[in-house]
Amino acid sequence: MLSAEYLAVIVGMGIVTYVPRWLPLVLLTRRRLPLWLVEWLDFIPASILSALVVPYLITTGDPRHLDILRPELFVAVPTFAFALVTKSLAGTVVVGMFLFWLAGIYL
Repeated sequence: MLSAEYLAVIVGMGIVTYVPRWLPLVLLTRRRLPLWLVEWLDFIPASILSALVVPYLITTGDPRHLDILRPELFVAVPTFAFALVTKSLAGTVVVGMFLFWLAGIYL
């Protein structure tokens, strides 16, 4: 059975998760953001994705060290180029999977 302490932790985690998402929606819903801010906010998803993916592509080991000859990097570059040219998510996934399969065979 849940004790009051566990219940308080669960409710607290819910509040801490919910409020930062809810607050900007409430405060900015009826306001018009400056164009420079909207353009700046457009870069956030790409920045987060880059911060998550690039270290995996160019580093290895424990402790981490630079390794630019990783097969993942050789697969990621042409897959990224394909994505830029075609703007097709499904095509990019298929090309990336195919190139990763080829890299597993030949590298």
